[in-house]
Amino acid sequence: MKKNFAVISAVMIGAFAFIVGGCSKDKASQGKSDANNKLVVWSFTDELNGMIDNYFKKDSRFAGKYDISFSLTPTDQFPNKLDPVLASGSGCPDVFALEDAFVRKYIESGLLLDITDIYNEVKDKVYPYPVEVGTYNGKVYGMSWQVTPGAVFYRRSLAKKYLGTDDPAEVQKHLANWDKFLETAELLKQKSNGDCYIVSSTGDMFKPYSAGRASPWVVDDKLVIDQKMYDYMDMCKILHDKGYEGRVGQWSEGWFAGMKGVFKDESGKNKEIFSYFLPTWGLHYVLKTNAPESAGDWAMCAGPVGYRWGGTWVAAWKGTKNPNAAKEFIKYIATDDTFLESWAKNTGDVVSNKNVVDKIKDSYADPYLAGQNHYSAFAEMAKSVNGKLSQGTDQAIESIFSEETAAYVNGEKTKQQALDDFKVQVSSTLSLSL
Repeated sequence: MKKNFAVISAVMIGAFAFIVGGCSKDKASQGKSDANNKLVVWSFTDELNGMIDNYFKKDSRFAGKYDISFSLTPTDQFPNKLDPVLASGSGCPDVFALEDAFVRKYIESGLLLDITDIYNEVKDKVYPYPVEVGTYNGKVYGMSWQVTPGAVFYRRSLAKKYLGTDDPAEVQKHLANWDKFLETAELLKQKSNGDCYIVSSTGDMFKPYSAGRASPWVVDDKLVIDQKMYDYMDMCKILHDKGYEGRVGQWSEGWFAGMKGVFKDESGKNKEIFSYFLPTWGLHYVLKTNAPESAGDWAMCAGPVGYRWGGTWVAAWKGTKNPNAAKEFIKYIATDDTFLESWAKNTGDVVSNKNVVDKIKDSYADPYLAGQNHYSAFAEMAKSVNGKLSQGTDQAIESIFSEETAAYVNGEKTKQQALDDFKVQVSSTLSLSL
């Protein structure tokens, strides 16, 4: 799931005005021979290109079988490129990658190839939640090669300094639930004389809280604000007002500075950041990439709640002239035992194939985590992740909710004012009943 993280949230709300129906005129020739051996593949992540060139094309089962044309487009520009061709039915790729932020828009569009038959062949060996995200009205339209449960990554040196231990099992006791989390935030503040924040940003709280919802955002065309989202607003306010967080935004320079141990507060004073809420890919593409000098000073524990964050799905256009080839390619990328074992060993990615995970999970030891086996821990976390709450309107709604929560936390609005403004904006943007 390699990408330009800073622009993910910028994928426009207007994309939800996606025009449905253009490609539905072109009937996929399911059950018939493919027109040719060509596959056009579009993606926002270069991971897929590496999978094609270094694995798929070199696999003896597929070498020379397909002529694959690959196109890479930055994440924030990808929907703008994909939407017009899908709406018109002209120039559509056969297969394309879909990021978690906008995957459901396409899953619900009626423009994707039904790949339920692929899922039925492999359902006993894949984790449920990625398929839940890729399923709409009982049919599967997208599958993923990875699972992305989230955890808490913390600095071992700070844990020893303030908690007396860096052992993940012991640190987990300090973060076992939200009450313990706040107790530990206060403990860090007191023992450090205010110099150690438990997190650098209240934004780290969003995924854990939204994952705990009992209801999705929209039910019967009406906006629903789950109790967990009220709790999220309260938690952010507490962290801010009590001085438990660094008051920077996710993906900002300050957010990354905390990983490197060079965080400064608003007055320019050096501060310490104890932990970050990050998913599987956060280890490889956030921590290791941005703070290589702190290798060995990190560990991971489950934290207060289970959650997921991000991921990449692979889907095909409903009107592809080569549906059999498209399905074979998706099945390989998302489920193949041999490929995913090699991919997992070479990249550290936690894959969605349970057989592969069970085979390799006990042999992992990551030097960046001082030898901790993160893979086995993530494999266990993935079992309880819920993918059924995802909806095509999530990105638009959550963007507005985050803005209004920030206004409340920063004292610009009361909680009720922020909620009222959130409802009005959602209603006007998405035409939902309140």
